Amino acid sequence: QVPLVESGGGLVQAGGSLRLTCTVSESIFSINTMGWYRQAPGKQRELVADISTDGSTNYADSVKGRATISRDNAKNTVYLQLNSLKPEDTAIYYCNADLYVSSFLRIPNYWGQGTQVTVSA
Repeated sequence: QVPLVESGGGLVQAGGSLRLTCTVSESIFSINTMGWYRQAPGKQRELVADISTDGSTNYADSVKGRATISRDNAKNTVYLQLNSLKPEDTAIYYCNADLYVSSFLRIPNYWGQGTQVTVSA
């Protein structure tokens, strides 16, 4: 098991901001794309944003202009800055990573345990 340690969730008022952090807490061979997904009650898990090793990013339409994803490769960490939060952003946010535990062992879809984000009106 390769732990993905997530932090930064919480309760925030509409219009506020949060910064989510996800760190691969053990030494691994390499990490490819890292991203954040979210799942609201009764809904399917959906991509929020992801970032590749070269810094290319991809955002869901629902968060474009309000979210910024970034990564620190030296720290094996990905960040998600969420601004102008709306009640519909309320969800459990999951970190996801495509990583190589060793040079030959790839885990293409590794999930963190999730962090709750609740936005009050």
